[in-house]
Formats: sequence, C-alpha cells, structure tokens
Amino acid sequence: MSGELTESVIKGIIRKVGLECAAQGQTLSETLVAFMVRAVVLDPRNGFNMDQILTEKDVQDLIQLSVTRLLDTTNPSLSTIKMQVYFDMNYANRAALQSVFPQTEMTAFISLNKKDKERQLKNLAMLVTGIRLYNKACRKGGRSIDDLPAILNEAIPSATQIVDEGLNTCHMLAHKYTALLESMQEDSHRYMQLSSFKLKEALFNVRQYEAFLCIVMSDAITSAQEVETLSVQFEATMMQLKNTVQDKISVDSKEVFPLFLELSKLWTSFQDEMLLLSFLTSMTSNLQQFLEIQSQLFPEEVLTSLLEGVTVKSDEERIRETMGTRVNVSDFKNQEWLFPETTDNFDQLLIQYHSFCAHAIGVKGLTLPGNPAIGILKHKAKCYVFSTKEAAYTFAQDPDKFIQLNVEKAKEYAELIQLLELRHQFEYLFPHAQARTADKCLMKPTAKCDSSTQTDTHILPPTIVRSYEWNEWELRRKAIKLANLRRKLTHAMQTDLSHMKRENFTQVYLPKGVGTQTKRDNSSNVPRPQIFLKGLRGQSSPTTHMVKVDLTRAVDET
Repeated sequence: MSGELTESVIKGIIRKVGLECAAQGQTLSETLVAFMVRAVVLDPRNGFNMDQILTEKDVQDLIQLSVTRLLDTTNPSLSTIKMQVYFDMNYANRAALQSVFPQTEMTAFISLNKKDKERQLKNLAMLVTGIRLYNKACRKGGRSIDDLPAILNEAIPSATQIVDEGLNTCHMLAHKYTALLESMQEDSHRYMQLSSFKLKEALFNVRQYEAFLCIVMSDAITSAQEVETLSVQFEATMMQLKNTVQDKISVDSKEVFPLFLELSKLWTSFQDEMLLLSFLTSMTSNLQQFLEIQSQLFPEEVLTSLLEGVTVKSDEERIRETMGTRVNVSDFKNQEWLFPETTDNFDQLLIQYHSFCAHAIGVKGLTLPGNPAIGILKHKAKCYVFSTKEAAYTFAQDPDKFIQLNVEKAKEYAELIQLLELRHQFEYLFPHAQARTADKCLMKPTAKCDSSTQTDTHILPPTIVRSYEWNEWELRRKAIKLANLRRKLTHAMQTDLSHMKRENFTQVYLPKGVGTQTKRDNSSNVPRPQIFLKGLRGQSSPTTHMVKVDLTRAVDET
C-alpha cells in the first residue's frame, strides 16, 4: 500500500479480522474483508497515516474498527460493498459463456491423441441433433425436444419486466433520497434527528443497485436481439432443408449434412441463450438482498412523512429543466468544451464518475445526473458532465480542486470507489485490483518472476606489461646477452641435395586419451604398526639386552 504500510502487514491484519468475524458467527470472503480493511485505513475519520509505521495499538484499532464495520447489520455502506464484491465475483459477460457441450468435456471423454475420433464423434452428435430437429419440424419425431425459441420469446420479456420493475423501484428511492438530502442542506434544523450520513449511504446503495441492474438489462436486451436473429436463421435453414429433401427417397449426403450441422449450431446458440437468461435471472434475484438494510432504516411510511412539502424530482425532470442552458465557450480561454453538434461520436464519450455531476459529488455528496447538453468539459484528456450551468462554471474555474474533493469524498464513503469508477485513483491502496475487460474486475495476485544479472570481472582492458622486470640483475643479464649477440655472426650454407628443394611438413594426430570407469570404488584398512623397543639406552651391565614388544592393534579395535 505504501512504503511503511506494507502488503505483508495488511495480509496479516486481514487474516486476523477474518478469524475474529468467524469467531462471532460471520464467515466472510477474503475479498470483502480485504476491501473493508483498506476502506478503514482510507477513511480520514479514523486517523490512520499510511506514511508512518503502524504501532501495535494502531494495528489493534484497525482490526477492531474493521470487525465492527463488518458485523454492523444496520450499515447500508456494508450492503453496497457486499453487492459490489458479489457482482464482481459472479458476473460474466456474454463472451465468457461456453457452449452447452464445451470442448473440455469432449477432451476428457476421448483420449487426447485421438483427434480424428473426437472430431468424428462431435460431428456425429451434431448430425443427430440436426436430424432430430428436422424430424420435429416435420412432426415425425423429436417430441421430447423443448421448443427453445418459443420458451425464450416468453421468458426474455418476463425477465426484462422483473429487471425493469427493480430499476423503477431504485429510481424512485434514489429520487426521494436525493430530494430529502437537498432539503436537509437547505434547512438542517427540520431534520435534526435524521442522519445525513446514513441517508447518503442509502442513496449510494440504490445507485449501485441501479448501475448493476442496467448492466443486466443491457445483456437481456442483447439476448432478445440475438434470439430474434437466430430464429430467422433457423427458419431459413429449416426451409432450405425441407426444399432439398422434399419427398425424395434418397438424398445426397453432401447436400443435407451441412444443413443438419447448421441447424445443430443454431440450436446450440439457443441453448446458450437459455443459460444466459437463467444466469441473469439468478443474478437479479440475488442482488435484491442487498437493498434490505436501507429499506429497514428508511421504510416507505417514514420517507413519506419526511418528504411532506418537499418536491421530489426525477432524473429526467432534472435534465429537462436544464435543456435550455449551456456553457458559453467564450467565457473560458483555457478550457475545452464539447457539444453534440461539434463533436463526433458525442454519445460514445467516456464520461467520468459514471456520468454523475462532477461538482455535486464532492461539494454536496450527491449523485445528481449530469446533462451533456450543458457542455462536456474535457480536462487532462478526461470528460466531465454537470447537473446545472452554475455547477459547470464553478467546476471549470479550478477542476483539480474539485477532482480532489471527489477523491476525499470517496475516502469517506468507500463504496464510491467502484460506483464512480475511481479505482485508478486508489491503485496504491488496491495493488491487486486489475482493470477488467467487459465490465469485470477481479482480484488477482501480483505476477512474479526470477531474474539475474551478470557483470564483467574486468571492464577495462588489461594494462599489465609482461616484459617488465623489477630485478636489476635480470636486466643486467639480458643486457649482456644482447651485447654478446652484436659480436656474433650467423652462417648459412646449402648443399647440392637441398638446392631448389621446398620445405615439407607432416601433421600427425595425437593419441586420444582413453579412460575407463569401474562400477564401484572400494577400499580397505590395514592395521597401523606400533613397535616398542626396550633397552636401547643400555644398562649398568656391559651387555645390551633389547626387548621388542608389538603393540599393533587390529583394525576393528581402533
């Protein structure tokens, strides 16, 4: 995370927090615990300084704060973070889906070294599927095959209706929470007993739920379009096959087999869409559990009483109110503004903060919808939208200041990091978070590799003079030798036999070294002789008597 708050320290704290929660009856995923620990460190209200070494007391405080937040069942912020973790770990886009009969199962069923047999078996299965589909269309069999196009045509509208109802519910709640927060900021004495902090957490909770449902709805709409295309192709292929076969007794396999295979491929695509629809339905149902906390804190009757005399505006109404206003470019000399009539692919611009007003987030703590018609500010290659013309002018005077305010607001409400797509602002805090392709983000370990370097022993060329002599007498000897050579003569002579002869050379191959190796090495020990001689120094008698004593011990006794 930083120079002092190392990743190993954080991992140890995460493990302790997880064990403490488990001891109190809450088994939580490591991803959720890790996010909460980092969120506690990030929150400036907790007073942790990431540039200093954590003391033992700091570590205990961090563990206790993390456990308290993870076990707080009345915290909408925790529900939002749980929703984000669940969606990140379970959502898969359309490109990630496999066929009903994936290649891995085929490989496991058939030996890997029998590719031809595998291919023939797969083609045979597809042919059988195509023939059964044709028989079903001709009412000659295939009664056990479900009518997938008809099922999908009924199930997809039903699924989209459920998602649409969920979107309407969260839209209504978001509009009420926003109106209530704006009223509190105008007259704080009226709502003295109401916690604006909890209310903002509830607002962010329904906004995150709305964002996830929009992703699910987009996939459902794409699925409906895909089913419509597949149905047209399936009917066309079936009609072509009927015209080819008709009432013929025999048909060339080269004509009908490709059509059978095409029917099988299209039917497999229908099955994929069934799997996708089941997945989206399950995802929608599971996301609803994360709205329970905010609905318990602010029931419908409580919101109704609090909103008496308060005008509740929808996102569409707020945008309509500002449609006639736009930024005057001449008021800004050093700022770039984008408008629909002057910008290509205006609707495809990547807007920061999930298209919420860049001014209202840090200043008011609200997620107000931005209106691109007012003007899109392009600052440091990033685009920002605003809810009003006044907010655009205020933000444009010092963009970096308000961008930092938004970052500070995300530190206070950790769920805003994903809701506002601010992960790039906190890369130092989430070293394992990787940008996911196609709206997916997973926690992945840091890649590691072994590396080595080598340097030359002597970088500079050697400067040793081999002919140098330090011995004076050696120098004298060489000098005398050279002096003697000056008085010598070299004589040469040639005989009749060597006249006009050339020199001959002969090259031989040196004998090759040959070695042998035995199967085993062996050795043996011999006793070490020890002889004691007595009487060698002589005695009082003139005659010397020597006694020889053999003290040599056996090998096994040493």
